[in-house]
Order: sequence, then structure tokens, then C-alpha cells
Amino acid sequence: MSTTPPSPATTTTALPKSGEQAPDGGAFGWLRALGPQGRRAFGGAFGGYALDSYDYFTLPLSMVALAAYFGLDSGQTGLFTTVTLVVSAIGGAAAGVLADRIGRVKALMITVATYAVFTVACGFAPNYETLLVFRALQGLGFGGEWAVGAILVAEYASAKHRGRTLGAIQSSWAVGWALAAIVYTVVFSLADEDLAWRIMFWTGALPALLVVWVRRQVKDAPEAAAAREKSTEKGSFAAIFRPATATAPGLLRTTVFAVLLSTGVQGGYYTLATWVPTYLKTERDLSVVGTGGYLTFLISGAFIGYLTGGYLTDRLGRRRNIWLFAMLSAICILAYANIPSGANTLLLVLGFPLGFCMSAIFSGFGSFLSELYPSAVRGTGQGFTYNTGRAVGAVFPTTVGFLADSWGVGGALVFGAIGYGLAAVALLGLPETRGKELV
Repeated sequence: MSTTPPSPATTTTALPKSGEQAPDGGAFGWLRALGPQGRRAFGGAFGGYALDSYDYFTLPLSMVALAAYFGLDSGQTGLFTTVTLVVSAIGGAAAGVLADRIGRVKALMITVATYAVFTVACGFAPNYETLLVFRALQGLGFGGEWAVGAILVAEYASAKHRGRTLGAIQSSWAVGWALAAIVYTVVFSLADEDLAWRIMFWTGALPALLVVWVRRQVKDAPEAAAAREKSTEKGSFAAIFRPATATAPGLLRTTVFAVLLSTGVQGGYYTLATWVPTYLKTERDLSVVGTGGYLTFLISGAFIGYLTGGYLTDRLGRRRNIWLFAMLSAICILAYANIPSGANTLLLVLGFPLGFCMSAIFSGFGSFLSELYPSAVRGTGQGFTYNTGRAVGAVFPTTVGFLADSWGVGGALVFGAIGYGLAAVALLGLPETRGKELV
């Protein structure tokens, strides 16, 4: 694997879009530059992704209780994550096509409503098989929300601020994660475990309130919507798989390498997101409250990492930012999984840089994938590549689940570092897009 970082970004001068306020200076200039409609879109996407995260983490946080309730081994519990992520590929691709054909806002509402309904349904599951089906169906909405919300905001954002704007959207994942950890700590402290895991899933009804607000307040970016309406290839899978010819560049190469990039990053990320709570409880013997405390450091690092990564993706370029944090994430996983027994203070402290690095790498994804595709197939391209990568990356947490029985969860976690190596290699096939206007 090459250890040479990608070449410096090639930028173009970005002018404000028509009707857009000139970008302001200061820490929140990117937010002011969105304008009133853009800020509403930001609010809808931020809330949708935060609640997407909340609904996702109800499972990993409840994993130990579920395993005890249904009598599951590590491989069976790992399968929960796998089916969620595999089905999310279908949901994400479908949502991307919908976003190109019926608009970003309508597709966003459909995805949020879907993951809310099936998260609640998980709380009523009478057996392992039913829960597995409901969790898979939850993946339909889970897979589509981020891609649709990211595109909605990206099309309002200026090229100058797009990285940090989408990085702020990504930070909502940490907000939802933190909310889930807080609710988990309260619910599992007050209720018996056999009921507590059901309550966690029932609280997944919260996103339904967001759908009502989005329907009334948020609209698609007008210029991007107009460009999309003029195209005859809206939502076309054929277009994103069309090879280059002598007269047209094609998108096949972009799609293949974007899938590999997404696979690597998400394989590493979901390995950690799925198994760290179990690792802390079973191998580090932490209580519910103790696990919540350790996750606080991890989540705090994640939140700051999203914001920092968003800033750096505008300063360093999309490829350099991802390359940097792929290397740092792999190093952090190896260090975290090999902390000696009894050194729980070190485990606590290292949680912050681990959360920081594995989240900062995502900050450039929203802007990078949006900039790789033209407006007519932006939803299709981003939805397909991000979620296919998520589905293939789902092999990683399942592999950890099966290896955990012989290696231990801590030892098996190092498998996630392989994903970040794959991401670094995939960058060699993708162009730098910093400074590109979206039309």
C-alpha cells in the first residue's frame, strides 16, 4: 500500500450562486452564507442524521441485553449489524434515485419515516428472527437518509464552505450517538434488561416529529433542481456505470473507486461502532454507567473530529483529508485494542483520539461524493456508492463477531484497521474536487 499522500488539490475560484449571500467571515460564516432556505435545509438534514444515528445506536448499546434475552452467540449478534448495513445499500440506492426523480426533500421525508417506523417495530419483536427482519427493514431508511440530506445541503452551500458545512452535518451523528448513550444509561439503570432494550427501540419514534417540520419548512435548492429537471438521465444507474469514451469522460471509474473508498472507511467505522460497547462491558468489566462514561470520551472526540475534519477538507482538499485520517484511524484502532488489562485509565484517555480520527475522515464524504457527480445523477451516484460501501463494509463487524469467540473482542477489533488501508488505496483512483461548483 502506498504511503505517499495524494497530490495537492487543484482548486477553482468559486463565486456565490445567484440569490446566495456572499460568504461571511468568522467561525459561522459558512452557516450565514447558506441563506434562510439553506439554513432550513441544514436544520432538516442535521436533525435527520442525528436521529438516524440515534436509531442506529439503539442496537449496539442493547447488544449485550439482546444476546442474553434471546440466547445469542457473538456471530448471531454481529449479524444484526450486517443485515442492517446490507439492506441499507438497497435503501440508499433507492433513495438516491428517488432524490433525483422526485426531489431531495420528499426523499428525505420518506427515509426518516421508514427508519423511525421499523426501529419502533424492533421493540415489539417476539423472537430473534423477527427482530432480524425488522432491523433489516430499518436499514432501508437508515441507508438513504444521509445521502439525501447531504446532497440537499451541498446544493445550497458555496464551494468555499462546502466541506465545513457538510462536516457540521456529519457532526450530528455524534449528537445522535450521545443522545442514545444518555438514554441507554438512564433506561438500563432504571428498568430490567429484559424490558430496557425494548424501551430503547420504542424511543425511536422521535424522528416522526421531524418529518412534519421538514414537510412545512424545507425546499430543494432551486438552481440545482432546475438543472436536474432539464436532464433526460435523472436517477439513471446506467449513467453512473457508463465507461469513458473518446468524446465523453464517463462515470464508471469514479463509481468503482468511490465504492472502494466507502467500503474501507465504513468497514473500519462500523467495526468500532458495533463492538466497542460490548468490548467495554465484557472484556473490561465496566458497568452500564461506566460504559456510558467511557463512551462519553469516544463521542466527544467524534463530535470535535467531524467539525475539525470539515474545516480541514476545505483547507487540505478532499483526498488529503481522507488519507490523513485513514492512517491515523488505523493506528488508533491498533493502540486501543492492545491496551494492557487493568490500564482502564489509558483506555479512557485513548477513546478521545480514536473517536476524533474515525469521525474526521467522514467529514469530507458529503462534499466529495456530491462533487463527483452531476446534478441529474448526484443522488443516484452518492446513494449507490456510499451505501454499497456500507453493505460490503458490513462484512467487517460480522467477521469480528465470529473471530471474537476465539480471539476475544479486543483482538478481533484490529480487523477494522484493514478497512482504512483499503480507503487509502482507493483514493489513488479519484480526482480532487475542492472548489467545484454544483450545478
